[in-house]
Amino acid sequence: MFKKLALSAVTALALSTTGAMAAGGAGHVEDFAFSYEGPFGSYDQEQLRRGLKVYTEVCAACHGLKFVPLRTLGDKSGLGYSDDEVRAYAENFEVYDEELEDTRPAKPVDHFPANDAAGAPDLSLMAKARAGFHGPYGTGISQLVNGMGGAEYIASLLTGYTGNEKTEAGTTLYENTAFPGGWISMAPPLSDELVEFDDGHANDLHHLSADVSAFLMWTAEPKMMERQHAGFVAVLILTILSVLLYLTNKKIWRPIKSGVNS
Repeated sequence: MFKKLALSAVTALALSTTGAMAAGGAGHVEDFAFSYEGPFGSYDQEQLRRGLKVYTEVCAACHGLKFVPLRTLGDKSGLGYSDDEVRAYAENFEVYDEELEDTRPAKPVDHFPANDAAGAPDLSLMAKARAGFHGPYGTGISQLVNGMGGAEYIASLLTGYTGNEKTEAGTTLYENTAFPGGWISMAPPLSDELVEFDDGHANDLHHLSADVSAFLMWTAEPKMMERQHAGFVAVLILTILSVLLYLTNKKIWRPIKSGVNS
């Protein structure tokens, strides 16, 4: 029975690998070291703020974040903006108000506006959609061991352009080592020194890509840290409880077992 199950698993893996190769491969995903990885990790607040700046100045031109409430920019486990800072940032956007039947400056209670003008995908859940437990190489091992997931895929995509181009059916495609199939219709959105930071932080392509990818991970999983920490505490409590139950069980049955053995 075990041999049959093992053979079936190997066959399924071989078929999935063959399919991926036939489709052009899954692309190469680099392992970025993000601060939130691991059971004790947490979001780097300054990195999230830099990522928001990259999104606002570059990505927002084509991509929206329609599932992200603007008020969450004030979350202490996230960007940690003050109420005034959140209000000031929200006013950068215009939203349609049904009561006014007109547009007005956005408020913290509103969401980031959607952006359908360019037909580009919304980025709200992009990191989560790419993170799945399958990992970047088709199994869960890489993600489990290396912490590789959606943010790594996005960062690898942003840094994976080779500079080669081709035209198919009137559409310009750009070679990208991370994109499945190797060619993508999105032109390289980032380049060195495209965004300037007030604190003088490095703004080369690698750092800009990592910053905005970490921010997009937060937009997809804003409560990830709380959930991980709660899960760790739950596992710790269950472990202690299991040990106590084991010791209690041994103490209760020791006299009985001693009597039987005698």
